[in-house]
Amino acid sequence: MAKDQFYVYILAKDRNSTFYVGITSNLVKRTWEHKNAVADGFTKKYGINKLVYYEIYSDPKTAIAREKRLKKWNRPWKMRVIEGMNPDWKGLYEEICK
Repeated sequence: MAKDQFYVYILAKDRNSTFYVGITSNLVKRTWEHKNAVADGFTKKYGINKLVYYEIYSDPKTAIAREKRLKKWNRPWKMRVIEGMNPDWKGLYEEICK
């Protein structure tokens, strides 16, 4: 993970569960926080802690705009974008820690 990058990400409990779309400048740290239910909130309440998708941006404004767009998407659209990157819905945390 490089500095001065911004990540738009999607978490899921599993394929047929609720999704969470977020943005961060430190994807490893933020995913760890979700996985370990560090902060109270939506993901902790619903057990949403598996990173299934992310995009990398160098410009924070572009990343924020993308996050807002993804949040408005319906479930089938989000599923298609996730499956384009991660067809098996595997957790990507270990991959981003390398």
